Parts: sequence; C-alpha cells; structure tokens
Amino acid sequence: MRAEGTYVDCTAGFGGHSELICQRLTSGRLIAIDRDPFAVARVKERLKSFACAEVIQSDYGKLARILPELKVGPVDGVLIDAGVSSMQLDDPQRGFSFQVEGPLDMRQDTTQPLTARAYLAACTETELTRVLRDYGDVRPAQRIAKSIAKRRERNTLNTTFDLRDAVCEALPFVSGTPDEVRTVFQAVRIAVNDEYAQLERGIRAGIDALAPGGRVVVIAFHSGEDRIVKNVFREESHAQRTFLADGRIASVTPPRLRVLTPKPVTADADELLDNPRAHSAKLRAAERLAGKEAA
Repeated sequence: MRAEGTYVDCTAGFGGHSELICQRLTSGRLIAIDRDPFAVARVKERLKSFACAEVIQSDYGKLARILPELKVGPVDGVLIDAGVSSMQLDDPQRGFSFQVEGPLDMRQDTTQPLTARAYLAACTETELTRVLRDYGDVRPAQRIAKSIAKRRERNTLNTTFDLRDAVCEALPFVSGTPDEVRTVFQAVRIAVNDEYAQLERGIRAGIDALAPGGRVVVIAFHSGEDRIVKNVFREESHAQRTFLADGRIASVTPPRLRVLTPKPVTADADELLDNPRAHSAKLRAAERLAGKEAA
C-alpha cells in the first residue's frame, strides 16, 4: 500500500476497513462508499479526524460514474466487501434476519422504494422459483415459492417471521428450522438489492479505474458472489480475441490483470474466534498490469 496513494472502499459498512486504510495514508486519499444512509452517517463520524477521507452515499455499481464526478484519476486500490453487513443483520428493523421478527424490508439503501414485501407481492411464482434457485441454490424452490404465494394470497406475508414460516410450511417433514430458511432469505435479499449485477459492474469499473500496479480485492460470502469474482478475474487475466466470419483472428486484446490469489484466501482459526461470521468469507485479489506486461 502506498502512503500517498488513492484508494476506494466500495462497501464502507461500519468503517473498519476504511479506518485501517486512512491510518496508513499520509498525503493519500480514500473514497469510502456505501449505499446505506445509516452506514454513511456512522462512517462519517468514525473518519471525521482523517482529512484524507471522503464518504459518499451511492451504489458502488455506479463506480464508473462516481470517480469522474469526484475528479478521481487512476487509483491504487479498490476494495469490495460484498453482501450484507453485520450492522444490517443485527438490526431487526432492517428485516435481513430470520432469527428476530421485523418488517419484511431487506433494503440496503433505505431510500429505494422496493422492499422485500413489495418484491414478493409483485413477483410471479415462476420468477420466484428461478430467484430461489439462482440466488440461494434452493433445491425445493418451486415448493417453497408456492408456499410463499399462498401466504401472499392470504395477506399473511408481512414480517420476517411470516417468510420464515412460509418456508417451514413448505417443508413440514423437516424438524426444527430448515437450512432453506437461510438460503431463501439470502435469495430474496439479493433480488431486492440487485446485488449480483451491482457486484459485476463494481468489479469491472474498479478494474477500469486502477493504475498500473493497482490492486482490486473482493471478499465474497457465498458461492454465487465468489463465482462472479472468479469469472471476471479469469476473463480479465487472459487475452481476449475477436474473430472474422471465416474464423481468422480479427484482434487480440491483452490481459489487464494478474491474479494474485489462485485459490481464495479464507479466515484462519484465530480470526474465526474473533469473527465467526468470517467462516464463509473468500478473498480474491488481482493486480492491474502495465502496458508492457499486458502485451
């Protein structure tokens, strides 16, 4: 890390990563971004003693627009800590957790109109089945989607416990709370916040913004997120060819990245003692190649 460099924390959250970056900067600059207005207020307070920090509320999927608007040129590092934050999970009023009752909300940006309740009210059973399979790897997706639809018709799908109970009702042969409750909540949250599209846009814009030698680091928490990171890194670390109609190569675009983590980095035992939620975290990193290296 360069003490005079420019860095972007795309998911500032509670501000822990941002503060660590600021502590290492001398004449550098940090752009801290979060779509959650409550997180932005907390991070501004946490970083108020650091003149190098600028905190803004936005969707990091809009990074390609954010950085030019801030007159930020090539940057030295981009960090994305994907998914939902602990702060959001722990607040019952945000509706992210099935373990406490709260409104069926799940918005990361509370200024957006679409809540989980509104999404589930408008979503067709077919579309919901696809979302549960694609975003949550839910196997009995059709069965659960049908149960959710029945509750919706009875107007009993208003809280997190209502959604939890809809999943349990679909799987009466499972004792206790089925594992599918967690993955259904995950899938609905991803759909409400358009997280997969945002993640891919953010990674690609982050790569575009990097100076030669700059690094992009992404922390993913489940297979769907990690698959997006891995695929983008793989694509950007190989030459891209276009072909003529007769099969001849028309052009070759050199790779832009060097992947620094052939396998994702995971938390060790000591870190898991301090932060059990890091159990599923996978970190991948890549470095922007200079022109000669790319060629």
